[in-house]
Amino acid sequence: MVMRSSPMPGMSRRGRVTVGVLIGIFLLFTLLGWGVNAWTDWLWFKEVDYTQVFTGVLLTRLVLFVAVGLAMALVIGVNLWLAYRLRPALRPHSPEQVSLERYRMLLTPRIGAWIAVASLLVGIFAGLSAQSRWSQWMLFRNSQEFGVVDPEFGIDVSFYVFEYPFLRYLLGLAFTAVVLSVIGGLAMHYIFGAVRLQGIGDRMTTAARAHLTSLVAMFVLFKAVAYVLDRRGMLLEYNAEAGIYGAGYADINALLPAKEILAYISIVVAIAIVVFSNAVMRNLVWPGISLALLGVSAVAIGGIYPWAVQTFEVNPSLRDKESEFIERGIVATREAFGLDISEQSPYPATNLTPPESLATDTAVVPNIRLLDPQLVSETYTQLQQVRGFYDFGTKLDIDRYTLGDEKQDYVVGMREINYGELTEQQSNWINRHTVFTHGYGMVGAPANQVVCGGQPYFVSGFLGDQAQEQCSSSTEEIPVEQPRIYFGEQMDGTDYAIVGSPGDTNVEFDRPTSSGGEQYYTYSGEGGVEVGSFGRKLLYAIKEQETNFLLSEAVNENSKLLYVRNPRDRVEKVAPFLTLDGDPYPAVVDGRIQWIVDGYTTSATYPYSERVNLQAETADELTGQGTFALARENVNYLRNSVKATVDAYDGTVRLYEFDDSDPVLKAWNAAFGGELLIPKAETPQSLQAHFRYPADLFKVQRNLLARYHVTNPAEFFSGQDFWEVPNVPDAPDTGVKQPPYYLMTQWPEQDEPRFQLTSAVTPAGRQNLAALISGSYVDGQPQLQVLELPDQTAISGPVQVHQRMTNNAAIRQQLNLLTSNQAQVQYGNLLSLPFANGMLYVEPVYVKSNQTNAYPLLQRVLLSYGDGGSYVVLANSVQDGIRQLIEQGQEGAPPPPEEGEGEGEEPGGTPTPTPPTDPGLITPELQAAAAEVSAAIDEARAAQAAGDFQRYGEALARLDAAMTAFQAAQQAAGIGGAGAPPPSADPTPSADPTPTG
Repeated sequence: MVMRSSPMPGMSRRGRVTVGVLIGIFLLFTLLGWGVNAWTDWLWFKEVDYTQVFTGVLLTRLVLFVAVGLAMALVIGVNLWLAYRLRPALRPHSPEQVSLERYRMLLTPRIGAWIAVASLLVGIFAGLSAQSRWSQWMLFRNSQEFGVVDPEFGIDVSFYVFEYPFLRYLLGLAFTAVVLSVIGGLAMHYIFGAVRLQGIGDRMTTAARAHLTSLVAMFVLFKAVAYVLDRRGMLLEYNAEAGIYGAGYADINALLPAKEILAYISIVVAIAIVVFSNAVMRNLVWPGISLALLGVSAVAIGGIYPWAVQTFEVNPSLRDKESEFIERGIVATREAFGLDISEQSPYPATNLTPPESLATDTAVVPNIRLLDPQLVSETYTQLQQVRGFYDFGTKLDIDRYTLGDEKQDYVVGMREINYGELTEQQSNWINRHTVFTHGYGMVGAPANQVVCGGQPYFVSGFLGDQAQEQCSSSTEEIPVEQPRIYFGEQMDGTDYAIVGSPGDTNVEFDRPTSSGGEQYYTYSGEGGVEVGSFGRKLLYAIKEQETNFLLSEAVNENSKLLYVRNPRDRVEKVAPFLTLDGDPYPAVVDGRIQWIVDGYTTSATYPYSERVNLQAETADELTGQGTFALARENVNYLRNSVKATVDAYDGTVRLYEFDDSDPVLKAWNAAFGGELLIPKAETPQSLQAHFRYPADLFKVQRNLLARYHVTNPAEFFSGQDFWEVPNVPDAPDTGVKQPPYYLMTQWPEQDEPRFQLTSAVTPAGRQNLAALISGSYVDGQPQLQVLELPDQTAISGPVQVHQRMTNNAAIRQQLNLLTSNQAQVQYGNLLSLPFANGMLYVEPVYVKSNQTNAYPLLQRVLLSYGDGGSYVVLANSVQDGIRQLIEQGQEGAPPPPEEGEGEGEEPGGTPTPTPPTDPGLITPELQAAAAEVSAAIDEARAAQAAGDFQRYGEALARLDAAMTAFQAAQQAAGIGGAGAPPPSADPTPSADPTPTG
């Protein structure tokens, strides 16, 4: 007797054991990884004292996972079990049933297990999806009234912001459950013969028909609910015809009633499906007809009818029909993004002549900022770096301080550790994580002055008590009690530090000493997770996959672990419900360095408000260059509701309530126990003094104001008065937007100088100036101010002004002197300043040598007044430029020289005197003056080739004096100005630390 081997032999005992062990190991390591991450997260949240966030989010996700997963598994399991229980006892014989018999034999013995496994898998996926909706559920549970109702249904906006998103999710979950139940039930009925494709008689048993048609009826009922929610959701959709968000004329007058009708039809169809399938006709013909009629109704009532209204009634008079709904969109958008606080006022800009009051002004001119935070970061690094691993980042920050009785803005940078600049020897585990643990000092310089050939005048952040250089302050003018920086922007997720040493041994590199040695230090702050015990060492050895936690003596009983050291990451972990500004900035508050991070609450379901993409709206020249790019988040509600701080020494995180009227923030605070935030009234005044209008919020508001400053629906529809943000003035072809800039200045109608964020805008499609927009705080409250120029004016915008200033022939000659193969000119922020019913433009000019480790130095200042082209100077200082502008205004601006005008111009653009052709006119004085001009030119060329800017500046000053003497000699000899005009100003910056602004 020959035994036939089974086509699917059973697995051996050893094989089953092996598979079981492998599965067990996989689950062990998976659960171990989750457990380690959860445990270390708990320790971190305990360190920063925000355990309510950790437990709140974790429990919410767990509850949602279990509740939704269990509900979905139960629905699927019940329907599969019901389909099995409703199987026919007898099945007609057919080839189809014979082929299905093998599957029935496989499933029947363990049908409960199969159903449980299928239901469990569906439940797990549903639970995983649900736990990611923790934020929607928390807002749903803690809904707060807005006190504002939508203009169509009169429902408080809180329904749309807090309830609508989660209700939509639940409805989608219900649809998914019914569809999966239909598919699973149909498959089960088919396998067990209740549904047949072959054979005589009915293709479906009565029980199967009742089961499946009930599920289909349930689906149709959910569709009725969807139509009801759709009516609310119409207020969130885009109205393409009107170019604005929210329901339009056709939506309200055609689609809205259509949705209501379809909801009633869906209820009728659901009833008809059940009744006709099981009580009257007892077949699927009439239910199929009912579903078909529902589909036809949806197309005709919900599609064709609104299209007809739009095409034949609305489009012929689109502006008039949509006017009411455009107004709704304007009002809602201004409310949702805080544009309703903007104060819009006309600014004539009719004065085109530099006024004499420029010379005596004490509010605008003295505060003109010359240091560009993006350009001088290299200067800070080279002059204040001291060690190669110190770094100030690619962009510095601007803040203001009151020294004595004077408040002014300062460009500040943190001397941080840049772990990417450690040498190979310094990068070993011990050095990287236990020696090089922190930076030292916040380096600051007044924004309106330079010294020593164009360098910043450093007043803080010095490394100890060593003698200061001639070009810096002799004392710390911004004193800091604890200058060490353990938490900073240069640190990423892998840059953890292990601090604390046994006994009195200091192992952390602190700073260089004046004697050329090095000082060491031991961290003594409250921050950090203790890792002295064996259990903690093992825990973090697993987390970081680093055995040195267990083996190295550097990890001792006093050790603490500092991680999540980037201030923005730290706040994001503490407050995951906030969208954070891309530009954190440091400030000295009560003697300690605090990182200040602006936090936003957002929503994407504010009715009739325009939806914007945060990443696209906030991108400009600085994105990725010292500022973080925001996530691609679509929002139509935005509030700067939180000011967060991170202590640079011990990492303490505090969340200060800033907008105490924001319902979204109130909901989040309630969701985490009501004590997550420090009330606004308890914010220290010393901290409030350093709050500044956040850059990303301002960019979004500025971009929206480019359209929504127009509040008349008809004018909004025409779009003729829309604005746009200009491109970077010195590189307009790149298409990159000009960033806003912080200034301490005073605008018209302001009582005193304010620290404000400013931006110019131009008419859409043109480059002349349309308006200036400013954001600032007045008595702790945000204020937006818009100075709108008349339509008939033609004042140049930033791009035009830069082009006119740099293309002026006389100025271009001087700029050519600053540019060579050895150096390059770099332009700082182009500042647009309203002054005396006119416009003053200021643009710093830096020169950077091409030599290794060179850094930009401020060499000149471009100034223009009026329309941007008539009165233009390139001066050594702001005072000198103001003097020249006033002189030009008194004399009347001469027409700019034509390109190539003037004989005797040197190839580099240096004007040289043309000697008289009559030998009798050549005097000894004239010969000596000409010789001095030639010598000065040779000296300037030599200094330029050497890259010595101080020598170069002195040479230009010598050339200026020589040209003046040559012209005087010409006049004495009776020669009327035969030589080229001298440079307009002495280019040598003063070494005396006096304000140049």
